[in-house]
Amino acid sequence: MNLKRLVFGAAAGVGAAVAGNRALRREPSELDTPLGRPMATYRWRGFGMAYTEAGDPDDPDLVLLHGINAAGSSHEFRYVVDALAEEYHVIAPDLPGFGHSDRPPLLYSGSLYVTFVQDFIQDMAEDATVVASSLAAAYVAVAASESDLDVEEFVFICPTATTIPGQRTWLRSLVRTPVVGEGIYNLLVSKPSIRYFLADHGFAEEAAITDEWVDYDWQTAHQPGARFAPASFLAGFLDLDIDLGETLAGLESPTTIVWGREARLPPLETGRDLAERANARLVVFDTADLLPHAEHPEAFVEFLTESGDLD
Repeated sequence: MNLKRLVFGAAAGVGAAVAGNRALRREPSELDTPLGRPMATYRWRGFGMAYTEAGDPDDPDLVLLHGINAAGSSHEFRYVVDALAEEYHVIAPDLPGFGHSDRPPLLYSGSLYVTFVQDFIQDMAEDATVVASSLAAAYVAVAASESDLDVEEFVFICPTATTIPGQRTWLRSLVRTPVVGEGIYNLLVSKPSIRYFLADHGFAEEAAITDEWVDYDWQTAHQPGARFAPASFLAGFLDLDIDLGETLAGLESPTTIVWGREARLPPLETGRDLAERANARLVVFDTADLLPHAEHPEAFVEFLTESGDLD
């Protein structure tokens, strides 16, 4: 499934896109909460950012930050939140432009997310363990390097600063357009497309991809304003121009890097290099891709609560 083919295939059907776009729009009330629990609102720069709290507030704080993709949300941690809440006070936001958080038509950027995670962690957590996935891990690392974040430990799952090299202003502008762009976006977040990308670089075993997971991704990707943050992601504007290894090496709190052995985007070799440069612990999950916490939730919880020992 090639991105260019998706783009031009959708553009060819402008007439059909108008009717299709209208039919695919979801009402916000139709979107279930990502972690099966009530959500609260964190006010940030005039917008409402949704987050879930779970567990005893007197327990150590654990902040869960989901990765960035066209259908991203804190639902990424659905399979581990209940068990983690037995040991931690879990705080899991939907990042700006995703999930139940507000999705204004901003020109989203990596620096915006760096500022958000910095403010959120400072305002909402104390002596926290921060678990962050993919690009969100880079955002946290930069935020911590630029400010005195109150973090006890970092756990970064397949951290990366670059997902789609280069910046394409034309693509961001195209996806943001109301008819053709919405049609292109709807094709990218169709259920077959979501399942394809999850199988390609989310899960090592396709059998682990549940209908519930695909359905939730589809629902969250069809909320009002859903395409604006992904438009910047697809066009490369959510990447960071940093040396991630150097940034990780400068962190003062202990850092663990988690990787799936079957991951290719980026591969395990990248994880080994980052861990070596940062003098960080590397934990590798067998039969896992970029979402080891979703593919092996029990083992992930055991590792995080230090009752398990993966090498």
